[in-house]
Amino acid sequence: MSTTTSWCGEGLREPIALSWRRASLAGVEPATALLDLRPVEVDPASHLLAAAAPVLEDLDERLAGTGMSTVLVDHDGRMTHRWSADRAASDCFDELGLDIGSCLLEEVVGTNGPGTALETRSSIVVHGEEHYAENLRGFSCYGHPIFHPVTRRIEGALDVTLLAAQANPLLAPLVAKAVEEIERQLLEGSRVSERSLLAAFQAMSRPTRPVVAIGADMLLCNQAAADLLEGSDVALLWNLAGEVAGPSEMETDLRSGQRARVRAEPVAGARGGVLVEIRPLDASETRRARHRNQISPDRVAGHVHIAGPGGSGRSTEARLRAPAEPCAVLTGAQAVLGGSAVWAERFTAAVDAGSGSICVDGVDLLPAELVELVATHAAGGIGPHLVLTTGPRESVSGPVRALIASCTDSVELLPLAQRVADFPDIAGRMLADLGAAQTHCITPGALRVLGSYDWPGNLTELRAVLGQAIRRRSAGGIGPGDLPPSLVADATGHDLAPIELAERNAIVAALRSAKGNKVRAASTLGISRTTLYARMRALKVQG
Repeated sequence: MSTTTSWCGEGLREPIALSWRRASLAGVEPATALLDLRPVEVDPASHLLAAAAPVLEDLDERLAGTGMSTVLVDHDGRMTHRWSADRAASDCFDELGLDIGSCLLEEVVGTNGPGTALETRSSIVVHGEEHYAENLRGFSCYGHPIFHPVTRRIEGALDVTLLAAQANPLLAPLVAKAVEEIERQLLEGSRVSERSLLAAFQAMSRPTRPVVAIGADMLLCNQAAADLLEGSDVALLWNLAGEVAGPSEMETDLRSGQRARVRAEPVAGARGGVLVEIRPLDASETRRARHRNQISPDRVAGHVHIAGPGGSGRSTEARLRAPAEPCAVLTGAQAVLGGSAVWAERFTAAVDAGSGSICVDGVDLLPAELVELVATHAAGGIGPHLVLTTGPRESVSGPVRALIASCTDSVELLPLAQRVADFPDIAGRMLADLGAAQTHCITPGALRVLGSYDWPGNLTELRAVLGQAIRRRSAGGIGPGDLPPSLVADATGHDLAPIELAERNAIVAALRSAKGNKVRAASTLGISRTTLYARMRALKVQG
């Protein structure tokens, strides 16, 4: 088969031709596809391996002496199990660099049994010359995807490989039967996990103790918790549960206004299960908590600096943190549009008032002479308190950096996508600001979608989305169906670990900066294009 014919997929079965097309678009080269494999460490105690172990042991015994090999990959396409019936087959895998931890996704090695099964979410047979990588064309592969019976999420794929000349149509049903058994084991594992979570919940639950148990696909709460929590509180707890690696405790304001101490702890034997205990604080504890977390006008002796990206709410935060009233507001944009002289006159008049606060919103936009004017007042230690806002702290330099260094209180606002714990409260307040009806609320499902989207436009974008939602639904609960379809499709971070979510956000930002050009995005991230494609698939990044 010539290189040109191979590249175009002419003469190939339709699923194979489509796979070749995807590999070509991903930049995979048939002659070098296996040269850049870099195995990574995989979890030997993963729930997939635990479920598959007895099935693989039985399958490997049945294939002994046949020259066949079995391969199991996880949902990222990483090889987690490799067994060969004879030493020659094992040596062949070693020579090709196909070892535990190697990635077999189509974006990395092209058309192959387990990788194409993951891509198409269906069983696939790849014979000899149908392999995209030249080094794999001596084999036939029988791949079959593995789905979790409860969540229907794809967990991985099972593959049986043998020499192309020994291809046998009876292998496809054999692999399918083995996958069926692995899925049954996954279901049983889920039941054991649920039983462990239920037992922990029952042991802790008391009539007067609010307790919530959160699993991958279940939520339990006793009557005390049901009486205390609203939908947005449940969404907050669900988001927090995804970040719990060990016992942790925090204080938060519930939707009702009640402040509470929340303690979360993973449950042994319950995969991803977390037990949450909520203790409402009494009035004196609430006052002490708020005293610790808010700026008190009586104890503010210096100036305040609020940093954050555009749309993160820094202007609103600045007005809330103004330590004295009245508060005069001047913006950096006013100096740009109205001229330095007019701005200086207004600032001087506010200083001469001798009391209250002056909020300079966007001090990093001011020309040098106005920065010096503000710095002179800041250094005097008298007169109105200053509240200064800038972009992210690392973006500020020169005289402005020296000015904000003189502030005794400094707050760095994170982008909206990184404020998971605050999201239900932020969304609820914004609904009220938009004039939503009293019967309006955001359902836990919608909050999970909103809380997992990356929000490139921060609060401005959230306001637009919620404004559209309340126009679409005049009253009642706003659900995922009331949100823009593109946002729902892109909001996939809720099932990722925090470090995976951070990686996903970095990839999304790089792609957006590169206007979708994956070569430039990969260069910005310092990774190869094939690695970028692999991580995009693993982290469910659209594009």
